[in-house]
Amino acid sequence: MREAVLVLRDGRVFRGRALGAVGETDGEVIFNTAMSGYQEILTDPSYRGQIVTMTYPMIGNYGLNEEDVESHRPWANGLIVKEASVCPSSWRGRVSLDAYLKTHGLVGLQGIDTRALTRHLRDAGAQDGIISSADLDVDRLRDKARALPGLVGRDLVAEVTAAEPFTWKTGEWDLAKGYRPPPPARFNVVAFDAGIKFNILRQLRTAGCDVTVVPAGTPAEAVLERKPHGVFLSNGPGDPEGVPYLIDSVRALLGRVPVFGICLGHQIIGLAAGGRTYKLPFGHHGANHPVRDLATGRVEITSQNHGFAVDPASLAGRGWEPSHVNLNDGTCEGLRHAELPVFCVQYHPEASPGPHDANYLFHRFTDLMEGG
Repeated sequence: MREAVLVLRDGRVFRGRALGAVGETDGEVIFNTAMSGYQEILTDPSYRGQIVTMTYPMIGNYGLNEEDVESHRPWANGLIVKEASVCPSSWRGRVSLDAYLKTHGLVGLQGIDTRALTRHLRDAGAQDGIISSADLDVDRLRDKARALPGLVGRDLVAEVTAAEPFTWKTGEWDLAKGYRPPPPARFNVVAFDAGIKFNILRQLRTAGCDVTVVPAGTPAEAVLERKPHGVFLSNGPGDPEGVPYLIDSVRALLGRVPVFGICLGHQIIGLAAGGRTYKLPFGHHGANHPVRDLATGRVEITSQNHGFAVDPASLAGRGWEPSHVNLNDGTCEGLRHAELPVFCVQYHPEASPGPHDANYLFHRFTDLMEGG
């Protein structure tokens, strides 16, 4: 099997075997602790600009199919696994992981000690790196890795957002029947697409929302012209400060219409409210992060994917307060306002992959619109 290598910005080298397409790819190297859901992870636009290391040792054992995607194409820059299964065993699986990556031109790496890589990223922090199965010259690749721009300040949303508005009609997935027709719509919702996942749209539609998705660059007045009952702010990749046009739009919408934000949408709301964000050492990427709801004391196990966080202290005295906190590192996982009809969470209540503990938040959004 063809050799491949991972070279990190700090000079650390991992040698293994090629996975997927032969070539070279670069990005911020992060680790994800989910045991499954690799197809959803690859197709989540939030991973644009990143090379994903799966900590679970065997990946690809149930194959990939046409239903379990979170967008119309894969967005992750690359994939690193300990072992890629060559014999997927699921009645829903259609292709192997290796074949899927080759079809989409994605460069990957397998056969390395992913535990050692994860510990290194945990201690040294997520950092730029290059996977190559074409050029194995480590010195040359190290120089390339050190010249990479990183994620801070970059606008990756522009690379993943929709070019034109579109509507969404599909409801939740059922094991026996596939994707089901949703219930009749009660609310008109405009969703900003900063890299929105399909399952967010499915959950909004199942909660009774008629959803129109608009590009991230859509001005606030163009949104209000659609007379929405509420506005949704999606997940997305990279640094929220790199998307000033979306921050401006959200600032103009706060207080004029109910707003619900997830992940990057949470960070955008924090910045629009006058707060600040900062980069986490290695981010939160996985399907098992414990979060406490500060109002009820209830602990939820959540799906997460973000490298930046909101500093709640920067919003002190502005009517905002933290609503949720991460029990691993104490970072802010949600915000609410004392008077305005707006709330947001840093994690992913739509899961896919991950637990469904926080699915109720979509109904909290409909309650907010109903009350408004």
